[in-house]
Amino acid sequence: MKALSVNNVSRSYGKVQALKNVSFEVEQGELFGLIGPDGAGKTTLIRILATLLLADSGRATVDGLDAVRDYRAIRRRVGYMPGRFSLYQDLSVEENLNFFASIFNATVRESYHLIQGIYRQIEPFKSRRAGKLSGGMKQKLALCCALIHKPSLLFLDEPTTGVDPVSRREFWDMLASLRQQGITIVVSTPYMDEALRCDRIALMKEGGCLKIETPQNIIRQFPHTLWSVQGDPMYRLLKDLRRHEDVISSFAFGDAHHVAVRSERITTLQLEENLKMLDYKNVEVKEITPTVEDCYMQLTMDNEQ
Repeated sequence: MKALSVNNVSRSYGKVQALKNVSFEVEQGELFGLIGPDGAGKTTLIRILATLLLADSGRATVDGLDAVRDYRAIRRRVGYMPGRFSLYQDLSVEENLNFFASIFNATVRESYHLIQGIYRQIEPFKSRRAGKLSGGMKQKLALCCALIHKPSLLFLDEPTTGVDPVSRREFWDMLASLRQQGITIVVSTPYMDEALRCDRIALMKEGGCLKIETPQNIIRQFPHTLWSVQGDPMYRLLKDLRRHEDVISSFAFGDAHHVAVRSERITTLQLEENLKMLDYKNVEVKEITPTVEDCYMQLTMDNEQ
């Protein structure tokens, strides 16, 4: 039995179509990522799967249970962590945990083995009000509350947005540990680098799925040769690269431009010389391995053609 099955699910808000015939399956014990920018449909999809929102059409099942008909049973077996911190800010860490445990007729002691590694990090602050915690600590408390009833499946909606890089890395280490305990995890994120921590990902844009695969296979299937290009001034460089007849696409990535090229027609040395002739300084051109973000940009371009 699949942990999740989504078949042609669509949802609109007035004239805005948030989801367009989305279909995929998630295996038991899998860490599955929904990857895409704001407006891609990630939150709407997670809320439908968590039985908090009805789809306009299509069907979804969670652990074999229908997301509409069996919503009560589903809510007892899933954990949900919304993107916005939604715990009781005037309650302490300990009071929040006890409250959420009581909702499911559970106790913190019964589920302590599941949250132990996470709770130890916030235990020194157990008497502090939740509203006074740092962003990283709020994140850990919210995860503990989502796990307190021993769910078989965990939905996390952009859990690392607005959190510092160290806390982001710690959070993904926690998810890896939970996965080893057999919990199926569906997590959404706008951060493309986090995709590499997932078993499989769905790259989403404007309510649809561009591709569903392992991150490694998506990178392996990148169809072009990719170069990193630097030169001063960088803004003019980007415009000139996009006009070059041997350049398929060019996007700014940090302190360099990532450029997909027709490598059978031009070499790195030739492009370097061309740019120097156009009076660019500090020119550097080198071949690089694509990232998930490079693949996302290429798939977006392919989808628009």
